[in-house]
Amino acid sequence: MDLTRLLDEKKILLFDGAIGTELHARGGDTGVGSNLINPQTVLAIHRDYVSAGSDMLITNTFILNRISMEKRKAAVTVGEANRAAVRLAVEAAAGERPVFGDLGPTGELLEPYGSFSEDQFYECYGEQVSILTEEGVDGLIIETISDLREAICALKACRENSNLPVILSLAYSSAKKGGRTIMGATVAETAEVAEKYGAAAVGANCGDLDPAGMAEIVALYKKSTALPVIAQPNAGKPKLADGNTVFDMKPEEFAEGMVGCLAAGAVIVGGCCGTTPAHIEALRRIIEASG
Repeated sequence: MDLTRLLDEKKILLFDGAIGTELHARGGDTGVGSNLINPQTVLAIHRDYVSAGSDMLITNTFILNRISMEKRKAAVTVGEANRAAVRLAVEAAAGERPVFGDLGPTGELLEPYGSFSEDQFYECYGEQVSILTEEGVDGLIIETISDLREAICALKACRENSNLPVILSLAYSSAKKGGRTIMGATVAETAEVAEKYGAAAVGANCGDLDPAGMAEIVALYKKSTALPVIAQPNAGKPKLADGNTVFDMKPEEFAEGMVGCLAAGAVIVGGCCGTTPAHIEALRRIIEASG
């Protein structure tokens, strides 16, 4: 798959929205076995994003690397969980749109802050990349990373275990808070790493960013790189309600806020935590209206 060609054809590419929070909202299992325990629910979510107008889908594999799964004492294997996820996304895509394999953080820290080495992270990501690639994804997306060293491990694993295009997306605080990840990575540093390791696009998702805050990060990226920029903010700031984390930004408000990301130069957009097919459908209308 040629991401540059797709951008030449469409100008703006629309990813899907959240899967984890949407699974929770639909009463499905959100753990490592969700693709095997609730396959029809996962499939329905993918199909709803297709109906909402998504140009590309992301697999439900965010927490399905070995380190993350072992921490959660998974009863299924890395291969079983990832292969099931790809098959569901590919079925929903129906050969009409690309499917990106999702690589999330390990949830652990590298030495000296944690107990894991870079080689262990590389092997962890390499295993997942190989499975996703063998199962037939069209691209790979590294999401919600905070440590640039972890991002490099994931990028190396992608480059050395697959020939697919790779998108790198980190989680930042707002520009007003310094525009850094919680591990201190800046946008400029991330852009440099993305270029060095051959990413096809770079940007941000999640973090503490709503659409307005994300637009500021997009602007920083545009000053730092010529790579296409991706923006996938949450549906507003997370709030606690009855002991649960909720995101209460309505679809139209989310979509209108994304105008700022588009104006700042984002060419790949979508949603992260709390976004639903309704949010993506509203964003699709904004994209269509912008011409």
